[in-house]
Formats: sequence, C-alpha cells, structure tokens
Amino acid sequence: MKISIIGYGKMGRKIENLALQRGHEIYFVADGSDWKSDDISGSDAAIEFSQPSSAVGNIHKCFDVKVPVVVGTTGWYDQLDDVVNQCQTKEGALLASTNFSLGVNIFFEINKKLASLMSGKSDYKVSIEEIHHTQKLDKPSGTAITIAEQIISNHNCYEKWNLSDSRNTSNSIRIDALREENIPGTHSVNYQNYIDEISISHKAKSREGVAEADVAALNDAIKKAEASGMSKSAAALVAAEKLL
Repeated sequence: MKISIIGYGKMGRKIENLALQRGHEIYFVADGSDWKSDDISGSDAAIEFSQPSSAVGNIHKCFDVKVPVVVGTTGWYDQLDDVVNQCQTKEGALLASTNFSLGVNIFFEINKKLASLMSGKSDYKVSIEEIHHTQKLDKPSGTAITIAEQIISNHNCYEKWNLSDSRNTSNSIRIDALREENIPGTHSVNYQNYIDEISISHKAKSREGVAEADVAALNDAIKKAEASGMSKSAAALVAAEKLL
C-alpha cells in the first residue's frame, strides 16, 4: 500500500519505519503545512500526525483528492462535526480516534464498566490524571477527554469535566494534566471516599506502541473491507466511512 505521512516529527518517523517494516511504500512525506493536495493524490491512504493547529487543514487536503486519512493528532475535536460534514460532502474517508492502542481501548471498556458500577455512589469522588511528554501541546489529552466522556455517559452523578486549574463543582470530573520529560502517556482514573480508594490505569511504555497502533488501524480496516473484493483505495474509503 502507498502511504503518505503528514507530520514528520518523532511520531511521523516512527510511523514511517513501521510502515516500511510491514511492506508498505512511503509515497509522500509532508513536513509542515507547505504542501498541496496533489502531492498525495497517488496515495492509497494517509496517516496524519502533526499538530492540533494544522490537523484540520491537513485533513481537508486529503478530502480534496479523496485520499483516506487516519488521524492520530488530537486537540482539534471541537471542529469534529464540521470535519465529518466536509468528509461526507466531499465523499472523503476519515478514521479518527483519540487513541488506537489496543491496550487503551481495553482500558476504555474497563472504565465504562467501572463507571456503571460506581453510578449512584455519590460519596465516591472521581478524578482523572494524564501525564505526557513535554512536546504534547494539547491539555488535557484526547484520551483523557474520552475517558471523562465515558464516565459521564455511564455515571449518573457527573455532567461535565474540568481541568484541575478550573473551577470544579460536585457534578464535574477533575482532570489533572501533567507534562514531564520522556513520558509516552499515562492515564489513571481514581474513585475515593473517606473509607477507601479504587484506581485503574494504563501506562504506555514507548511511543512505538502509538505508531504501531496507527499503522495497524489502517491496515486492519483495509483488510476487512478488501475481503469483499474491493480495491485497496476503495476498501479504505468504505472501511473508514463505517467508522464516522
């Protein structure tokens, strides 16, 4: 498969290495925003891992030439509705997640189950902590926001989330977002009252896991759709559209 990589920082380079190891061809690499849609028009798919400020523009460029795009960048989800509308209007293909990691998605399921079990137990106060490397610009992480939204959906005591430096109320979930050197990503959920404390956590051991999850997500989606006899490009389009 011909893959274009959009964003050539540490993660982009790791994605490049993993894609080559898995037998893919790197069609184009975009380092920065000074590139055109035509640069990637011959790609089977693109992986976008840039910065929150440039992600949406990069996604639109993929839509313009109907190149399916997997997005690992977070911090732009306040524009998600508009991006999805543009995807449908331009007949594009978008596969976006706050975290493609298998371990994190198992953690998500545990988080939802725990929130459901704790629902109604208002004496237990919940909080979320996320720790990432200092190069991560968005706060809180997209994964932490997903965790908070899952708790809100499965727990009857909470309606919103706030960063720890914001005003917190009884119906809000406090998120502590910390930035430290060389931390790939750690997320924890904590429930406590005056008697005891219940915690769950996920700790990424390296950024390679994040890069591997992005490449695997694209690969798996295309394999599933190709089973119906589609071309790689058409298969990527259909597989991604099903995940909107």
